[in-house]
Amino acid sequence: MTNPFDDESGRFVALVNDEGQYSLWPAHIEIPGGWRANGPEGSRQECLDVIEGAWTDMRPASLVRATEADAR
Repeated sequence: MTNPFDDESGRFVALVNDEGQYSLWPAHIEIPGGWRANGPEGSRQECLDVIEGAWTDMRPASLVRATEADAR
């Protein structure tokens, strides 16, 4: 059995949660609670490109907000 996350020929979606964290997700598997699709379904590489372009700060959004509040 092949891991669906590693299937180069599979269809995927890029997911994002409320903390601004991203995940690659097989399109045929139900999206878990707390996550939403960020863009259309595509190839594994297309979705990884979406994630790479969007997720430029690896810190959770709550940490970013706390850091910015501390800096004021």
